[in-house]
Amino acid sequence: MTPQQRAELSAKAMMAEDRASPWLGISLDGVGPGTAEMSLVVEAHHCNGHHVCHGGYIFTLADTAFAFACNSYNQASLAHQNSITFCAPGQIGDHLIARAVEVTRAGRSGVYDVTVSNQDGTVVALMRGNSRTIKGTNFDEEAAEAVQGNFSGEEQDG
Repeated sequence: MTPQQRAELSAKAMMAEDRASPWLGISLDGVGPGTAEMSLVVEAHHCNGHHVCHGGYIFTLADTAFAFACNSYNQASLAHQNSITFCAPGQIGDHLIARAVEVTRAGRSGVYDVTVSNQDGTVVALMRGNSRTIKGTNFDEEAAEAVQGNFSGEEQDG
């Protein structure tokens, strides 16, 4: 299994169990080893009393991209600590894109930077997340490899 396949299967497994992201309007747009991209279109129900996107939703978008990036190795990982800086407001109709990139990963710890930008490239927020792996995986790799092997064999025979 390639690292890209592992990242995609991890994301698929996580998305299948994720109730919050779809409900909030967050979509998974891409994933790779140590990376993820998620997006959200700001709607009225995402806005606070100042008529801009509530910081909690922006943080949730960034945190979700971070989660998919740090879980891309099929090792269950959780946030250990996150910090965010809000740089510009998100407006109704904005297409916010969170791009998470691994900075370093060693042992059970990882550090990821997430940039949230709007459709014009304006940086809305910067987040740094620290992850910690725990026991478990997102999917059964042996079963996935067996299925892949079966498909590979069918393709070669056919």
